[in-house]
Amino acid sequence: MPNSTRPINRALVSVFHKEGIEALAAAFVKAGTQVVSTGSTAKVLSALGVQVTPVEEVTGFPESLEGRVKTLDPHIHAGILADMTNPEHVSQLETLGIAPFDLVVVNLYPFADTVRSGAADADVIEKIDIGGPSMVRGAAKNHASVAVITDPEDYGLVAQRVENGEGFDLEERRWLAAKAFAHTAAYDATIAQWTSSHWSRPDSLLSKDLPAPAFPTELTRTWDLSHTLRYGENPHQQAALYLDPLNRSGFAHAEQLGGKAMSYNNFVDADAAWRSVWDFTGTPAVAVVKHSNPCGLAIGADAAEAHRKAHACDPMSAYGGVIASNSEVSLQMAQQVKPIFTEVIVAPSYEDEALALLQTKKNLRILRVAHAPIARPQMRQIDGGLLIQSQDSIDADGDNPQNWKLVAGDAADEGQLQDLVFAWKAVRSVKSNAILIAHDGATVGIGMGQVNRVDSSHLAVTRANTLADGANRTQGAVAASDAFFPFPDGMEILADAGVKAVVQPGGSIRDEAVFAAAEQAGVTMYVTGARHFFH
Repeated sequence: MPNSTRPINRALVSVFHKEGIEALAAAFVKAGTQVVSTGSTAKVLSALGVQVTPVEEVTGFPESLEGRVKTLDPHIHAGILADMTNPEHVSQLETLGIAPFDLVVVNLYPFADTVRSGAADADVIEKIDIGGPSMVRGAAKNHASVAVITDPEDYGLVAQRVENGEGFDLEERRWLAAKAFAHTAAYDATIAQWTSSHWSRPDSLLSKDLPAPAFPTELTRTWDLSHTLRYGENPHQQAALYLDPLNRSGFAHAEQLGGKAMSYNNFVDADAAWRSVWDFTGTPAVAVVKHSNPCGLAIGADAAEAHRKAHACDPMSAYGGVIASNSEVSLQMAQQVKPIFTEVIVAPSYEDEALALLQTKKNLRILRVAHAPIARPQMRQIDGGLLIQSQDSIDADGDNPQNWKLVAGDAADEGQLQDLVFAWKAVRSVKSNAILIAHDGATVGIGMGQVNRVDSSHLAVTRANTLADGANRTQGAVAASDAFFPFPDGMEILADAGVKAVVQPGGSIRDEAVFAAAEQAGVTMYVTGARHFFH
């Protein structure tokens, strides 16, 4: 097999971010490498002692249009794209008087950084790089002859190969090309993400024959690697956290104020808890979550009261759980949390004394997230594809109690209605099939994740009345079901336990039988017409 290694005699360098370029400059000087460079990059390299040929001397054309045109020229791109293993390409370069490049080093205009800075659209557009991606793609395509570098982390390796004259072999150039293609693909996906959210189809291009699509024909998204995690859902699984390049305010960017590093399961459970408490915007709410399901959720006059009520729902399951609050954690709440083994606590802020107390628990991960969650499309990968849907929120017409329909029993009094509204919001966070029993703005029994609604009803009642030191917490309580009762049996379990009011979506072919059973049992029942399955 012939030797595929190509030494680096001539390099093209054009980088926006100059960090780490010193290593390349030193290698270029020692090896006597011919270097072509652009604008500010050329100035930096020259200051570091590199003999630089400005790109305009190669192109015979000045930088123009405020820097929009620098390298878009055949004298540059022919030198990048010439396959030096092809005799015809070599001959054409000689005829044209163009020298080939062995190395292209490029990093791109900071588009995502500019978006996150809040810059005006015109400034964002100016950071859409054209020449840079063109050079990168050309060099990556021509990896048979050219090594392409887009990652500053590779500068040290490049410097070593330049200095010792070794260069890169074909397999190495292919790997560098793959990185380069991934880099430009991610860059373009970020631009597409921004433009699709800012430039909607105008009314002039809409018609009854061409309605606005609910979803794009091609879904292009990218995420940046933040860091690898110790392991995934289980110790034998690998895992990592990736971040949305255009967003730096979501839960994934939580500020950690204490405790061990976050694990995969910590992120999943804490995100679920954080979402659940913000279904109660404007009211202090606390959720205690285990395995993505709430084992307690409550509202209160303040965070401490909400936490006390949420924890009381299922103290056994709260052990090793995650706590989320949508309001500031007070010293009183921190004092309640301290004796409880808790994996993570997340809140928008903490009183100084509360934070100091929680920080004495060395293993407690303390997170601060400044902003409430923003509803974004939800994605779930399946074998060979991706499912995408709008996020389920408490925003359907049927989520408004003014639109509920009374189908059995007497109208709820004010206290019952408040509890029904609480239960309906809270059940959204519970994995289906979900039955949630509530009283006084707090969950008292939750049945979740069962394959039929009867088992969920049994589970909710059992948990309500076996985790409360003998108290009958279902007597006089209310309940919510995330979907309709297919038969009266699930509702009858609740009624037999003393539940006095139920809210559910309705829609079963046996609705009338369920309503009649509720009427006979003296249970007030409302239907919402909305459903909140959570798989």
